Amino acid sequence: MQISTFRKNIFFTLLFLCMFSIPMKSQSQIEVDLGADLVSSYVWRGHKQAGASVQPYLSASISGFSLGAWASTDLTSKDGKKEVDFSASYTIGDFKAAITDYWWDGEDQFRYFSSPAEGNNGHYLEATLGYTLPEKFPLSITWNTFLLGKGNKKNDGENSYSTYIELAYPFSVKETNMSISTGFVPWQSAVYGTSSGLKFTSVTLSASKGIKITDSYTLPVFANIICNPAMEDIHFVFGISIK
Repeated sequence: MQISTFRKNIFFTLLFLCMFSIPMKSQSQIEVDLGADLVSSYVWRGHKQAGASVQPYLSASISGFSLGAWASTDLTSKDGKKEVDFSASYTIGDFKAAITDYWWDGEDQFRYFSSPAEGNNGHYLEATLGYTLPEKFPLSITWNTFLLGKGNKKNDGENSYSTYIELAYPFSVKETNMSISTGFVPWQSAVYGTSSGLKFTSVTLSASKGIKITDSYTLPVFANIICNPAMEDIHFVFGISIK
């Protein structure tokens, strides 16, 4: 059996089991969240990925365990930039652990199940650990490391274990929820394009609030000012959330 065929069979088997295992649980125990964001540009950890994009998401959670899907499709580029990610996470108290499969091959690649030997392979596997300090000072610390991925290798072929560490602190001003965060790459990284030591790639000021449309509906909007000191770049992203 070819590797790609084997992967397809495993993928659809797991999907089938997930679809039929959820109804077996009490519906009152499962929390489902879905929606989409419309953003003026897609900026990820200080790096611009695409122009104006639509970013749908879907997740199901029970007893601290969550399965989620997230995607982004560029609405303006002729390159057809597309990303589809799947994740599994577990949260207990103030701790969170997650594993995410990123797929960045893009539109019209049709190689989602291909191995690197068969063509482009935009799959990257990342592990995440996070912790939020007590409510009096709710600073969150997140450590993200890529474990696998064709583009995660150094020039000599060794895994660079590309890592991104982020600190974020939320606060509010009147009816506006805000946060300030900073993220950095601690060592050489193939994914983030850094060839030496510590580099700060993101310093972000975020704000979100609801704009009243009718008596029964409020439209969530948000804005992010994102500076990338390592690249001397800056972005201002505006978005609308649809839930």
